[in-house]
Parts: sequence; structure tokens; C-alpha cells
Amino acid sequence: MGSRALPLALATAAFATGSVGLGGLSLWLGLFAVPAAAAAAFVAVSDLLEGQPKLLCAVTNGLALAFIVLECAVRSNAIAGAGAPPLATWALLGALFVYSVPAFAWLLEPVKVTRTKPERRRPAVDVEPVEVLERAA
Repeated sequence: MGSRALPLALATAAFATGSVGLGGLSLWLGLFAVPAAAAAAFVAVSDLLEGQPKLLCAVTNGLALAFIVLECAVRSNAIAGAGAPPLATWALLGALFVYSVPAFAWLLEPVKVTRTKPERRRPAVDVEPVEVLERAA
């Protein structure tokens, strides 16, 4: 249930239906997106707490959840027949943007070059082995 695809698909559908003018359907799609986004956010935060390097996913899932909840709150309090509130549209657009941040980070991540440390070279000594043994004695 920690997949980001379901809340992303529901938020995209809510944005599309809201921009077409179907405010009631957009509200319901947003309400269905809230538990899916919450589950994805909780899984990402738990993965982060387990020590996995998922800070970006945890932050973006949490912000997207906040934007989706804001959209639902604004749209549910809107006056019927007045059209889509601009804040609800911008909140969904913000959620879609936040969901896309890890994809852009992955695309822009530089290729990691693995460098091996060169072997430590010993200084060349121009002394013959016999002289070394004589010095040691």
C-alpha cells in the first residue's frame, strides 16, 4: 500500500475533473486520495525511521498529503455552483508537483563515479640488499 501510484492517479483525476467543471466528482476523488496518500506517507516515514535513505520520499509524500487534505477541505466548503475554488486547484497542482520531485531528482542525479584508491607506493630505495643487512647488524 506504500505505492505512490494510487494517490498520484487519484490526485491527477481529481485535478482533471475539477478543471473540467465536475466539482462533486473532484471532491470525491480527492477524498479517496487522502487515505491512499496517508498510507504512502506513513510507509515512507517508517522506511526512513528504519534507516533506509528515503528522506526525499518521506518529505514529498507528507507534503503531498497536506496538499490533498487542503484541497479536500477547501472544495468541501465551497459554495455549490460557484465553480472550483482557486486554492483547491492550486493545492492539487502543488500535490502533483511534489509527487514529481523525486522523479526529477532521479533524472538530475549525477552519475556516481566509483574511484578506487591507488595503491600506496613505497619510495624507491637505491640501496642494495647486502647494505641493508649490514646496516641492521
